[in-house]
Amino acid sequence: MESPKSRFLKVKCKKCRNEQIVFSKAATVVKCLVCESVLAQPTGGLADVQTKVEEVMD
Repeated sequence: MESPKSRFLKVKCKKCRNEQIVFSKAATVVKCLVCESVLAQPTGGLADVQTKVEEVMD
């Protein structure tokens, strides 16, 4: 079984609508740079993205 490919994701914060880039395999909690809402949680593999993914970057 192949492991999921890691990518960068452009996400939009649900609270303040700020857009920022996060890594799909984030190893730490990723917070919004504007309002500090949690955007992604680490899971040991692909991060649990807790907001809307606007774009997947290759």
